[in-house]
Amino acid sequence: MQSQTGLLTAPTVDASSTTKAPTFSSYGQPTNAYDEAFKEDRQPRPHWQDVLASVEKLGPEGRIASERRVQRILREDGATYNLSSDPLSPSVWELDLIPNIITSTDWSVIETGLKQRSALFDLIYKDLYGPQELLKNGTIPAEIIFGHPDFLRQCHNLTTPGQHDLLMHAVDLVRDKNGLFQVIGDRTQVPNGAGYALENRAVISRVFPILFRNNQVQRISSFFHAFKGMLSKLTSAWTDTPRIVVLTPGAYSSSYFEQAYQANYMGFPLVQGSDLTVRNGAVWMKSLNGLARVDVILRRVEDARCDQAELRADSMLGVPGLLEVARAGNVVIANPLGSGLLESPVLLKYLPAISQFLTGQQLALPSVPTWWAGDPMDLEYITNHINQLIIKPIARRADKKSIYGHTLDEKQCQETIEKIKKTPHLYVAQSYIPGAMSPIFDNGQLQAAPTMLRGFTMSDQDGYSVMPGGLSRVSQCDDDMIVSNLSKSKSKDTWVLSTQPLSNKVASNDQAILHDEAVQTNLPSRVVENLFWMGRYAERAEISMRLLRTLFKQMNGIDPLPIESRRLLLEMASRQTGCLPGFTKADDEMITNPDKELISIIIDNKRPGSVKANLHAMLNCGEQVKEMLSADTRIIINELRDHIHELDRAYTNGLPSAPEESLDSLVTSLLALSGLNHESMLRGLDWTFQEIGRRTERAIQTATLLRAALTKSLPEPEQQQILESVLLSVEALISFRRRYRNRSRVAYGLDLLMIDGTNPRSLIYQVDQLRKYIQELPRNDVPAAGLSPENRLVIKSLTDIQLADLEVIAAVDRTTNTRTELESLMTQLLEQLEQFTVLISDKYFDHTEGPQPLSMANWETSL
Repeated sequence: MQSQTGLLTAPTVDASSTTKAPTFSSYGQPTNAYDEAFKEDRQPRPHWQDVLASVEKLGPEGRIASERRVQRILREDGATYNLSSDPLSPSVWELDLIPNIITSTDWSVIETGLKQRSALFDLIYKDLYGPQELLKNGTIPAEIIFGHPDFLRQCHNLTTPGQHDLLMHAVDLVRDKNGLFQVIGDRTQVPNGAGYALENRAVISRVFPILFRNNQVQRISSFFHAFKGMLSKLTSAWTDTPRIVVLTPGAYSSSYFEQAYQANYMGFPLVQGSDLTVRNGAVWMKSLNGLARVDVILRRVEDARCDQAELRADSMLGVPGLLEVARAGNVVIANPLGSGLLESPVLLKYLPAISQFLTGQQLALPSVPTWWAGDPMDLEYITNHINQLIIKPIARRADKKSIYGHTLDEKQCQETIEKIKKTPHLYVAQSYIPGAMSPIFDNGQLQAAPTMLRGFTMSDQDGYSVMPGGLSRVSQCDDDMIVSNLSKSKSKDTWVLSTQPLSNKVASNDQAILHDEAVQTNLPSRVVENLFWMGRYAERAEISMRLLRTLFKQMNGIDPLPIESRRLLLEMASRQTGCLPGFTKADDEMITNPDKELISIIIDNKRPGSVKANLHAMLNCGEQVKEMLSADTRIIINELRDHIHELDRAYTNGLPSAPEESLDSLVTSLLALSGLNHESMLRGLDWTFQEIGRRTERAIQTATLLRAALTKSLPEPEQQQILESVLLSVEALISFRRRYRNRSRVAYGLDLLMIDGTNPRSLIYQVDQLRKYIQELPRNDVPAAGLSPENRLVIKSLTDIQLADLEVIAAVDRTTNTRTELESLMTQLLEQLEQFTVLISDKYFDHTEGPQPLSMANWETSL
């Protein structure tokens, strides 16, 4: 039922409700698969009754509204799973309305099995990169390990402080048709998904808060607090205040949201390989205050790409020398390098024997039956039963997909068999287990879809702890009974029910607080550079759109626009945006019919300087520092994306009838973004650099506008029209008219736009703000006598503006019919401002090229 606040409440379950099933007529009965929610008589299982009854009472419209709310929250949170990482059209994470519900009894079996499995895989890692007793004993064929591309000989005898080397582990499970859980795969290299599980919980608990509480769902937040504490304790041998970072491949990683989300949740800096360097046997982060030592790296970069010096030389994601530091015990890497070997599905075939050899125990959670094509007997079985099996490469690669035998025709089966026989040692086969069917909503209708559960463990003092929940995924493809890892899967919140009342005590965080310097200035230079340019692109787009709106208003105004004014306004648009030559070389025909060029200036994304190109660049900078953006900022950015798509639609059939209105919403969104940053963002170095970018760009754009608009002398009516256009484009026309009445002299306009310190869009205001901001920047260099170069440039620019004689620079040179003094001053200011940005960039931003290999990666084939 709906409460007065609009929140879904748990229904009261009486005798009739426990015996009467909800009327989900669209939900089909699964065949040859276990049904998570319903028994064979189509009655809900006891632990599903409350949820199904509550969702049924929502009705079709209520369910669709709840689904839309889920997707809206995800979009506002920036929850994406991108394969293309297009800043204009990110792929929003898919989350189903109905959670996956697991009883405490079933969870006890899973938890016991996961703890045992993680402990076993830790022993396997220690052995394969240590004494290799499994190989010497013959438990595992040596060719499986030594011929595996993920076996890194450079990691031999690599150890991790503490009891375990494997610090975290993810396990994929499915239920067979009898309802028993089986493991189909392990994630040990960069076990992702826990962050998405946390986001799923945050969303569903907001949509169904009362239902969530009343069902006594076990909380998962304590798992992350414990994980943070575990990482902090690993470096106790050399520091009590460890610096922990999350190493990401970057914004183009498909799971970048999760990496940023987890980093923010646990309070760790999110860094890329270029942000780190190896010096004096340790790993250091390039922060604004110089180098800051890194003690723990929670990596999301694949093994081979982590170190260009010893592993893949062509990688642009790693840190040269990282492996050497890890071997010396001067940095902790979670998970350790080389752990990708444990993900090989071929290990599942030998896992029972491995468990007996290393622990003397049987597996509590069985693995899916597996055959290795390198074994002649297994190869024969695979050949004879290929239509019942899933064929997988022994090494997980994005470009090597699994082959589902039941989807192949006879010819494809034979081609697959021939392919396997050419290199049999590179393939394994596994039994096809569709997975249990779980209810999902599709357009408000209840449907059945196969489900996979990913569980997560972490190292602790007693062994391994298990997250009381996980990442459940269901297939969205009708002809695919296997859950895809990528775009065709939908996620679910995973509810593990408790038999005991849950404590309301909030999990404490016993990690030591870092010193103030580390907390305040521990920002990689890459982060502040992107914020700097985000501010610049936002300001550049805003002033361009303001000028274009003014242009459209003047061209479509009541009074006719003289040809000289029309030409100058169009030239101003080209010079302001930098879309040259544009109207600066236009003939009379182009001036008379400017629509095509104006449309290009606005929506041609491939044209540098266009409105859309600037907005796209701003959004791209925002994606690079997603972890720094607040929730309200993400909402505004989403609105901005929507407005950009509306802009494209508005210009589908040419210039719209009221083109200035098509830009209004974009300008408003940019103003909202600027206001939010100014009113809500803490005054740290991230804010300072964003403001430096904004103020520098606004000064550059204002100087460019004054030079383009007022240098050329026009007759009095046209001159007044151009001056008013300039004032209108910077929101100063009303103030000008109030101050100067009807006296529209150029000198008066320059007074307001150049030297009026009360005008937040004047030149002097921008430069004076820059003077204040650069005083707050860290000084890493040895203090020299006098002012720094960037400080001198700002003070010189400030002085040039203050000393300007407005009557002199507004005077017209009758020989050239131009205001030569104005043009000279604006040109000089532009050169100084551009030089200022170069100095800031060289001093605070990292421009070192990526590591270069000493030789080509494929040099042997080039001989």
